[in-house]
Amino acid sequence: MIIRKGKKTDMPQVLSLIKELAAFEKEPDAVVVTVDDLIRDGFNKNKRFKTYVADIKGEIVGMALIYDRYSTWKGRTIHLEDLIVKNDKRNLGIGKALYLRVMHYAYKKKVKRVEWVVLDWNTTAIDFYKNTGATILTDWNLAQLDENALKNFIDKN
Repeated sequence: MIIRKGKKTDMPQVLSLIKELAAFEKEPDAVVVTVDDLIRDGFNKNKRFKTYVADIKGEIVGMALIYDRYSTWKGRTIHLEDLIVKNDKRNLGIGKALYLRVMHYAYKKKVKRVEWVVLDWNTTAIDFYKNTGATILTDWNLAQLDENALKNFIDKN
């Protein structure tokens, strides 16, 4: 297994992993991003994200997608949007290797924090993160406006 930066040509397999994660998280129809979106947003002059992939003989079996954020309290941070390992490749250390690569990158960039979201029922992931020293914040609620809610809000105001 090799952990490396993602390439444009990896994006079809990355999208497949994203869809697998959506199914795991009980949202199989929620993915609307396309391969073209991933290529445009991840590999142009103004990249919106960076990926690391776990490659076994040309097969992408896991990936981590990260992007820069900024905290008014801390300064530069990194958001780990997704860490995905193919279902049939779990428990082989792939997720840990991807996580470690992200944390090395963050440490090298001297960010003040790496943050991510984990579903409260995903106890395997929660236990893994806790074992790495991560704090799971249970007193903060995630707030979102999806595109329909955003449009409705703007239209009303």
